[in-house]
Amino acid sequence: MTEDIPQAPSPAREQADRFLRAREVQSVALLEDYVEMIGDLMAEMGEARVADIAERMGVAQPTATKAVARLKREGLAISRPYRGVFLTEAGGTLAEKVRARHRTVVALLVAVGVPEETAELDAEGIEHHVSDSTLRAFERYLSQR
Repeated sequence: MTEDIPQAPSPAREQADRFLRAREVQSVALLEDYVEMIGDLMAEMGEARVADIAERMGVAQPTATKAVARLKREGLAISRPYRGVFLTEAGGTLAEKVRARHRTVVALLVAVGVPEETAELDAEGIEHHVSDSTLRAFERYLSQR
């Protein structure tokens, strides 16, 4: 019987690169969640007010205001005086891409036996960490069923 020999730790640079990528993904995931939420609010109410964004995201209004400011800097959203927040064309495109990715991840989880309610919850975390090539593999698998 052979003993499992622990792997040597990765060189420092490799570890730092992995952690940096994880932080970047988290930052992008949050941005994508806000874009998706604004898109949902626009579809439902015609606009997305910061108060509604904050309530739906479960954060304080100042937190939502900072996130909206970032979206505006990134060219994904605009705001109008005495009105709400609206997605730009780029923001709308990103929102649709995020929704499609979410639907694919949910469909895959359900296909492998995860209950739909659990799949919806789990997809919220998974959808932001799936590479395009992995997403395409999910889609191929689902299309062959």
